[in-house]
Amino acid sequence: MNGGSLGIRSGSYSSLDKKQQQNDVLLPIQTPSTTKTKPYSKMFKDKEKLFHWACKFAGRKRVRMFLLLAISAAVFVWVFYVGKDEDQENHNGHKVNDSLPLNSSETPPMNEVQTVGIVNRVSFPIDVERTEVRVMPPPPPSYFLGYTLPPGHPCNSFTLPPPPADKKRTGPRPCPVCYIPMEEAIALMPKVPSFSPVVKDLTYVYEENLNKETEFGGSDFGGYPTLKQRDDSYDIRESMNLHCGFVKGRKPGHGTGFDIDDNDLLHMEQCRGVVVASAIFGAFDVIQQPKNISEYSKRTICFYMFADEETEADLKANGGLDETRKIGVWRIVVVRNLPYTDGRRNGKIPKLLTHRLFPNARFSLWIDGKLELFVDPYQILERFLWRTNATFAISRHYKRFDVFDEAEANKAAGKYDNASVDFQVDFYKKEGLTPYSEAKLPIKSDVPEGCVIIREHVPISNLFSCLWFNEVDRFTSRDQISFSTVRDKIAAKTGWMVNMFLDCERRNFVVQQYHKEVLAYLAQMAPPVINPPPPPTSSRSFVR
Repeated sequence: MNGGSLGIRSGSYSSLDKKQQQNDVLLPIQTPSTTKTKPYSKMFKDKEKLFHWACKFAGRKRVRMFLLLAISAAVFVWVFYVGKDEDQENHNGHKVNDSLPLNSSETPPMNEVQTVGIVNRVSFPIDVERTEVRVMPPPPPSYFLGYTLPPGHPCNSFTLPPPPADKKRTGPRPCPVCYIPMEEAIALMPKVPSFSPVVKDLTYVYEENLNKETEFGGSDFGGYPTLKQRDDSYDIRESMNLHCGFVKGRKPGHGTGFDIDDNDLLHMEQCRGVVVASAIFGAFDVIQQPKNISEYSKRTICFYMFADEETEADLKANGGLDETRKIGVWRIVVVRNLPYTDGRRNGKIPKLLTHRLFPNARFSLWIDGKLELFVDPYQILERFLWRTNATFAISRHYKRFDVFDEAEANKAAGKYDNASVDFQVDFYKKEGLTPYSEAKLPIKSDVPEGCVIIREHVPISNLFSCLWFNEVDRFTSRDQISFSTVRDKIAAKTGWMVNMFLDCERRNFVVQQYHKEVLAYLAQMAPPVINPPPPPTSSRSFVR
């Protein structure tokens, strides 16, 4: 094997090199001869003349002392010169190896044992030491690159069946979803994070003294970024500092508004895997306990329900909340000093800023407080994130695909004052918002059904969540209006996309229950009693 294979030498061997290679002996390129003695004899003659000259002008004792000092100095200089030369030789050897490209044709195959010659530069004849260098296999990939299910897996051939022909039920309904068994889903959980295009590091704005000089919008909780700062936040860079709520404190939930007890914050920081989060404010909903959750998931997944003080009082009186701070699988986290008077806007904090409240979690599943979970979170993550190699997944609206239609529907339903909705839509139109059409494919919708969000906490998805929240903080709290603007601005700079799955697939794993006030109204009504739609039936197969 030639020395060029490890980058020690390049070029072909001479005929002498070939003979050495046949004998499995590697000799150095240059071997200083030890038979030349002329320099040494000349040096002895010079010393002899010097000795006679010194004895002529000084006594023998002084000459001996002088010679002893001279010899000592000469030895010191010689040792210093040889050591320096050896270091220089070693240093030059490392530079040659480091300069070779990794995929050079002369680089040996990985995992192959190499035999190389190591030359020790010394003053006596050179020895050649043979050693073996084992090249280690390449390290595992730094990012999750996705996977495909094995051939013959039932989910590979799964197709969505046509909706049932039920004329009595014309509204939205669930459809089958091909999940894999929970044990397989856990085994497929990525060991490393997914790739984050462009942005690698995010830091967040902290302002002890708020600067409220902005054109419009903003709050003490989210800050008052100017329009110039807003534009700069869409200039995606590798390292970014941006507004993302909690601007008045160095730690989210600690003196920032939306304040949380230190004990709860400590527990939230210790959640390092999967978190399922929800919220109920104003005692508006009844806590729904997840179903079909494995014991493994109950032990390893963090279930957190955020509640205000009004909801806490109601849970203590009617929901069985005690000193354990748990109801079923949910750990109840009481939030104080809510930053907004609008309860829906307060609910956007844990919904969109989950990555800030759980800084060490890898994955999160947000579900609105009115929803009941019917599928294990590991299976949901596998189906909508890992199998599709996505970092953010949300369902499309079941009926509307266009932001302009969504805005009109919000005004018709009185979800927000009409002037504010019109102002927001007009602002986006001036930035280039157009009605949805097939020209936007492969994007299939501009309007999400925002009651469920599935995400991996990597910089690019965290950036999206921050910028989406900033739009909600500046404009209306109707996050469905601002969603596509934030998504498209980020996609234009990075190519990053959101997995927008079908609404009927969302309805497969969550079921919407009635708000508390509706339940109270129904309880006062005479029969027939109206029940919520039943959950989809499950089977022993992969398809639910």
